Amino acid sequence: MRKRMLISVLGAITLVLAVVLASPAGQNPAASKPTSITVYKTPTCGCCGKWVQHLTSAGFAPVVNDLPDVGSTKAKLGVPSELGSCHTAVVDGYIVEGHVPADVIKQLLKERPNVVGIAVPGMPVGSPGMEQGDHKQPYDIIAFDKSGKTTVYAKR
Repeated sequence: MRKRMLISVLGAITLVLAVVLASPAGQNPAASKPTSITVYKTPTCGCCGKWVQHLTSAGFAPVVNDLPDVGSTKAKLGVPSELGSCHTAVVDGYIVEGHVPADVIKQLLKERPNVVGIAVPGMPVGSPGMEQGDHKQPYDIIAFDKSGKTTVYAKR
């Protein structure tokens, strides 16, 4: 009787261990859900489409809004004109302007700084969506607050 009970207990322990080891370490199903990000762009912008692909590959779930002009959306959201680029996004209350790398967006969401958003002004070569082989131009990711004050958030 004791032997059967021991075998049953060992079988149950083995089953539990198999389930635990089969699932990715520390993975919470809610945590693996892609983060939604709303993107505003024009339908003909090729580099904007490549940036959206970059976000998708990095685990985001872009919701794309193709507009004939994104200027009024940028103004309504409060993007400083000197930080402008070809597309604008909103993620978890933050504005993301231009070709910001996905890892920097993830850093923003993790750190939750007291800013309105981050931006990559213009369209620097080598930024996500603006790749041209091995050619990369150094650029800054700029954080901005409600008053329009800017600081360098990250460098590439």
